[in-house]
Amino acid sequence: MLHQLPLYVSLVFGATTLATVWLFYRASRQSILVLVVLLAWMALQAGLSLAGFYRQTDAMPPRFPALVIPPLLVLIGLLRTAGGRRFLDSLRLDQLTLLHTVRIPVELVLFWLFVAGAVPKEMTFEGRNVDIVSGLTAPVVYYLAFVRKRLSGRGLLIWNLICLGLLVNIVLTAAMAVPSPVQQIAFSQPNIAILYFPFVWLPSVVVPIVLVAHVSSLRQLRRKASEKQTDLFIH
Repeated sequence: MLHQLPLYVSLVFGATTLATVWLFYRASRQSILVLVVLLAWMALQAGLSLAGFYRQTDAMPPRFPALVIPPLLVLIGLLRTAGGRRFLDSLRLDQLTLLHTVRIPVELVLFWLFVAGAVPKEMTFEGRNVDIVSGLTAPVVYYLAFVRKRLSGRGLLIWNLICLGLLVNIVLTAAMAVPSPVQQIAFSQPNIAILYFPFVWLPSVVVPIVLVAHVSSLRQLRRKASEKQTDLFIH
């Protein structure tokens, strides 16, 4: 179905996925366990997509959730366990902020896929998706917050909340456009790209990592704000 897609689109997206994993590995303070788990998950999803598992769009129950439910369960587990929360709070806030620059090439790839007829217009910056704003502002926010020390923790928190909202918007739009018995939008040009390799990594790898980056950042920033208020109260 995607055989006419220019090779550079797949190459750019593959490189973007690897960059996302690398930046998260750096944020985890070079945790080998994190890197091994992510690479193993990538390999599993690559194998399933190359075998055509996700292309059976009329299957019941729908197979698309197999891409997104396991990462969501992992995130829930991290939030509900003491060890998981310690892990989230140990991630490097500066690297988590820089990680969001990968949303720039992701949005370019989505536009190229739209031109090729593999995703609907709603998933691009010409439609409902303005998530490229997150990517474009990420290096600026990183510079102001961690290099120049001019952006406060409150400003960084607000930026994360806004970008999280933009992420949720495109995720919901993409999910509703996937061809399945429960598809809601984009029937003339559905979201078929994520059923194929390497684009299967978008919902299964890139989006979950970006989501974890926001969750970890918000936790750390809220804790720091709370500690600051406590110090002010004590003194």
